[in-house]
Amino acid sequence: MLRDNKNEVAHLTFADRWRRWRIPGWAAKYQQNWRDLGLPAKLLMLTAVFVMLAEVLIFLPSISTFRVDWLNERLTAAQLATLAAEGFPGGDVPSGLRAEMLRTAQVKAIASRRQGVRRLVLPVDPQMTIDAHYDLRQKPESWLEGVGLKLEQIGDAIAVFFARDGRTIRVLGSIGDDPDDLVEIVMPEAPLKAALRSYALNILGVSIVISLATAALVYFALSRLLVRPMMRITHAMVHFSEDPEDASRIIVPTGRRDEIGTAERELSEMQRQLTGALLQKTRLAQLGLAVSKINHDLRGMLANAQLLSDRLTVIPDPTVQRFAPKLIASLDRAINFCNDTLRFGRAEEAQPRRELMLLKPLAEEVGEALGLPREGSIDFVLSMDDTLRIDADRDHLFRILSNFVRNAIEAIEGAPPEPIGVIEVKAWRDGRRVLVEVRDNGPGVPKKARDHLFEAFIGSQRKGGTGLGLAIAAEIVGVHGGRVRLLDTAKGAAFQFEIPDRGVHASADGAGAGPQSTARSGDGSSGAA
Repeated sequence: MLRDNKNEVAHLTFADRWRRWRIPGWAAKYQQNWRDLGLPAKLLMLTAVFVMLAEVLIFLPSISTFRVDWLNERLTAAQLATLAAEGFPGGDVPSGLRAEMLRTAQVKAIASRRQGVRRLVLPVDPQMTIDAHYDLRQKPESWLEGVGLKLEQIGDAIAVFFARDGRTIRVLGSIGDDPDDLVEIVMPEAPLKAALRSYALNILGVSIVISLATAALVYFALSRLLVRPMMRITHAMVHFSEDPEDASRIIVPTGRRDEIGTAERELSEMQRQLTGALLQKTRLAQLGLAVSKINHDLRGMLANAQLLSDRLTVIPDPTVQRFAPKLIASLDRAINFCNDTLRFGRAEEAQPRRELMLLKPLAEEVGEALGLPREGSIDFVLSMDDTLRIDADRDHLFRILSNFVRNAIEAIEGAPPEPIGVIEVKAWRDGRRVLVEVRDNGPGVPKKARDHLFEAFIGSQRKGGTGLGLAIAAEIVGVHGGRVRLLDTAKGAAFQFEIPDRGVHASADGAGAGPQSTARSGDGSSGAA
């Protein structure tokens, strides 16, 4: 068990360990306050902190360099004192001159070594105690050693501020190019501390001024470039969420070409799409309520018409006897349509009551119901075998053909072809499925209508159209296990749908249920009603 726990800890990632680490209570309070701050306040604070951090990184090497230069100046003064002492016989410096040399060099003792000969220029007091030793002769041989030496000198400079008062230090420096020649001084640390403190205060003051100026410039630059645009986007999102259906609340992009501009354009497009979708859903809800009211009254009217049409069957007139059954069948179909109206938009249509029937008589009935052919304006052609049978729901198939043929009529009437319009219904059997094609020589399907061809209330390009015709036809074909396609045509439009026999599953080539607008090169179609 213990070994398992050790293995688990060993495999923890840094992120896992960070999540397991609990923030102390006092820090959690500040963390919460930080989260409550706005973006401008966070930017200002972070800018000031980072600039001060940069100044600190500059400040430490600066005081280190100042200390080394100050000590080198003392070594140079000591070296001059050594040269002056060499001018006296026996190197015996008079007491007055000695005091002046010590005051000028700010040292208590000076010694030198040249060509292996050590000489005490100004002797040290035997009672003096040396507290620290510093050797300025070090020469780094590599970049890494240089960094180490610089860090050591920074540490020595910082130690000066915290050292006790009254310390005496010993400093060694080089004379000339010979590494064995050196000058050595013993001096009090107080002048170094005073000079270093004065320099540090000056640098600190300059650093604060530079930090404030830099922080202000960085803050205003970032605020204008990033913070204000982000606050504008945030405000636009909150304002839009209060009433998404109000198009006036959509953000207007500023035209920037950077990432902020991209975010504005994408947000504007997303809001526009969302507003359109919500308006569409509102329209559908209102339409559904209106349809339900109309449906209630319309069913009563059709029922009365059906009762009256039943009396036509007793009239002996041959013409009445020929058209009365078709009228009754049309009224029955209309009543069924009313009953099924509210089914549209559900996940599934009602399951079809399939039967094996002849297709051509049904297609002729569709033509008669729509008043086809129309002499001098629209021809209606049926290209199919008289014995072709299809396995489908009769009422469903009537609705499918009616919608396609009605769309073709409206397209031809909207832009009359020359010299006459033609609607052709073609059908044939292909194995265990029947393919039906409805073709016209109208203006075709506009390119902008193709992407939403089988979507209700979107696919229509005709003024006043709803797009329900193709949407309903595609849904009913899908219930039968088939699919609808828009074919490529040089002129006009051609829709093809397939009805597989019962028990036939979708083929492996993707012939699944549902609409397919696979043909995209034609001029287009009967402007879906």
